[in-house]
Amino acid sequence: MARKIHRLKSTQISNAKPGLHPDGGNLYLQVTDNKSKSWLFRYAKDGRERQMGLGSLNDVPLPEARDEATRYRRVLRDGLDPIEVRNSERAERALSNVPFKTFKQLAEEYITTHCVAWRNEKHLGQWKTSLEQHVYPIIGNLPARAITSAHVLSVLKPIWNTIPETASRVRGRIELVMDDAKAQGQFRGDNPAAWKGNLKPQLPARSKVRKVVHHAALPYERAGEFMAKLRADDNVSSEAFELVVLCASRLSEVSGMRGCEIDLQTKVWTIPGERMKGGIEHRVPLPERAIEIICKRLRGTHDLVFPGWKGKALTDAAFKQCRQRVGYGEFTTHGMRSTFKTWASEQTNFPNEVSEAALAHTIEDKVERAYNRTTFFEKRRELMRQWADYCDRPAYTDAKVIPIGAGKSG
Repeated sequence: MARKIHRLKSTQISNAKPGLHPDGGNLYLQVTDNKSKSWLFRYAKDGRERQMGLGSLNDVPLPEARDEATRYRRVLRDGLDPIEVRNSERAERALSNVPFKTFKQLAEEYITTHCVAWRNEKHLGQWKTSLEQHVYPIIGNLPARAITSAHVLSVLKPIWNTIPETASRVRGRIELVMDDAKAQGQFRGDNPAAWKGNLKPQLPARSKVRKVVHHAALPYERAGEFMAKLRADDNVSSEAFELVVLCASRLSEVSGMRGCEIDLQTKVWTIPGERMKGGIEHRVPLPERAIEIICKRLRGTHDLVFPGWKGKALTDAAFKQCRQRVGYGEFTTHGMRSTFKTWASEQTNFPNEVSEAALAHTIEDKVERAYNRTTFFEKRRELMRQWADYCDRPAYTDAKVIPIGAGKSG
């Protein structure tokens, strides 16, 4: 026998006492202690008892409440959750009232907002260039609400196998822009550029297509001859390059060095976190030759120590020209860090952690990083002194290399 519906009469509704009064078909009149009256749609979904308000009796008359109840019973029969369906409908209505923005507009807004926290102008340039070259031509003019995973794939597939590193970064940048767009109410649902459970099954793993190209590194046995050539060059870029080698630093760290970062009394160079790849302040012990170079170029507190063309920071091109000038164009600036690492591993007894700290490498394991907070500074001071001494040796010969001891600090 069918369950009876439409049980309530108008007089019953008028005289109803506090409590729940069934009308049938999941619809109830709710009366509170202060005599306010409203409609509830009560149901069970996936083993959960749920109830959804349909409005006050003053706003929703009985016939309208019954129509709503009938509608949501159909939703239940279709296997859906009435509350989720209603929330979705409300979100769609809200979205329709938000003026849409194109992906390009959203990306430009994102860049303007976040670039102040980025480490350098190079990072900003990479963002703009990658989006202009690979993203805007395909989805730049689409509103965020219209962008699907298929659109993102149409951006990534042409470059995924040829320039996988760039493709991976492009995907991440699209995801960040779309996250921001969602927060603005520009679309709802899942991020179409998300990796796990979305794009990952549709693209080969980056590690499978990535062509590993190591930075060409100078053999450490030739460090002495290379440093001699740099000193003979007598140029601001060659002196900066010397410091890159002596401190095992990154090019950007040396080119952006300012007077305020140098403490000549303690012989320490403190690189602020915003200029470090890992975002953490890094203290570099300076050997005597590094101090000599810095003192020669040191000017004002906030001036660049090694200014390039028109007083701006030295560029990759300046360092490349320097290498070519002294006859070492086949090696990379960044590769000199590998030269230092290989020398430290093969020619000293210092623990690996010390040379890793000298290179300012971040410990990948979060647990290990939480417990290991030392920077091995005094051990690094001795390591860098020995490295500077090694770089001051005569030109390379075929003589057998004798390992250097770590001394008292090892």
